[in-house]
Amino acid sequence: MTLLLVILFFAFLLIGIPISLVLGITTVLYFILAGNPMLLESTPMRLFSGLENFGLLAIPLFMLAGELMNGGGITSRLVKFTRVIIGHVRGGLAYVTVISNMFLASILGSANAQAAMMSKVMVPQMEKEGYRKDFSAALTLSSSIVAPIIPPSMIFIIYGTLSGTSIGGLFMAGIIPGLIYGAGFITVIALLGYKYSFPKSERAPVREMLKSAVNVLPALLVPFVIVYGILSGAFTATESAAIACFIAYLIGTFWYKELKLRKAPSILYSTVVSTATVTFLIAMANIFGWMIAFEQIPQMIVNGMLSLTDNPIAFLLLLNLMLLLLGAILDGIAALVILLPVLMPLVIAFGIDPIHFGVIICINLTIGLLTPPVGTGLFIVSSIAEVRFESLVKSILPFLGMGILILIVITYWEDAVLFIPRMMGH
Repeated sequence: MTLLLVILFFAFLLIGIPISLVLGITTVLYFILAGNPMLLESTPMRLFSGLENFGLLAIPLFMLAGELMNGGGITSRLVKFTRVIIGHVRGGLAYVTVISNMFLASILGSANAQAAMMSKVMVPQMEKEGYRKDFSAALTLSSSIVAPIIPPSMIFIIYGTLSGTSIGGLFMAGIIPGLIYGAGFITVIALLGYKYSFPKSERAPVREMLKSAVNVLPALLVPFVIVYGILSGAFTATESAAIACFIAYLIGTFWYKELKLRKAPSILYSTVVSTATVTFLIAMANIFGWMIAFEQIPQMIVNGMLSLTDNPIAFLLLLNLMLLLLGAILDGIAALVILLPVLMPLVIAFGIDPIHFGVIICINLTIGLLTPPVGTGLFIVSSIAEVRFESLVKSILPFLGMGILILIVITYWEDAVLFIPRMMGH
């Protein structure tokens, strides 16, 4: 029956059915074919119980905060500020793309959303200044993967909710790895810039730099409040999302005066659609996880992995290989919800810190957005930037290599992940 389950799952994926529906259809068919139709009566309850968690409330709130910041002109000012400060150095606009993505990571928290938005903003601008379009698109997509690492992060919220791990601790744990990823991508740009002589723009006047710095200060207030509030313990991750919405509304409406009432319907519509997509996926993945638990698949995998090795170092290496492969096939959130019930017993058995493991699995699945043949980020950016898929894949390889190298470092350098959480008592 387990083999039939696997065949059905991948067959539905191959014919192009959305992953959320694949999870639900596979589960229902399994219950019928396995002669357990009585379980179907409990399925609706399971669908709703998977969403009855206070931590998940942070998802629509952070999505709303991101929409308010986009509509209120906050994100555009962050991009302009980084450009004014460092745009004049060789390859400056490429550096601006990475640093802007790091700023925006503390606002959007979703790599796909960030890649889509930045592709519209940065790729045409970089092409106009002499960068190859495929390189510009590859850089924009690669640097967007810091979004699920630097807090707030949707995938950290889901991991923390499902595993019972502190979401605040996960947010703190993502800060240093996010900065390391930013530095790694900047290093790749520097090496490629030396080889290909990237263009540079004129230095902005000091007066313009000062004006841009003053203008961006209110925009920086939102990420600062989110990070400081969680680090200080003043409020939870969910509460910080609500406060971020409130501050973004005030700044966009009364300071920058770009958040008009006529924008409210489109902002709320985008938030509702994005939230519904994610929550529907979580609900379906929850009943799928219930089904694989019924088949005792997690126990089988745990016993299989323990029979291969009892060494935590070797286990983490095997885990990374498996997650990178799965991340290239499955949607990150779906893979997380499916795999977590399977992997948490192994994490406990090997004595791995749940916060450290959370960062490892979330980075792995995020890198999957860049990984051919079916990384969703590749398709999104290829479509928006109008770049041939093959050219984008070729240009993204140096960044993908750097991403995997940093992942290995973070996997075995535990203090890079746990330094801030331990310092703050998590």
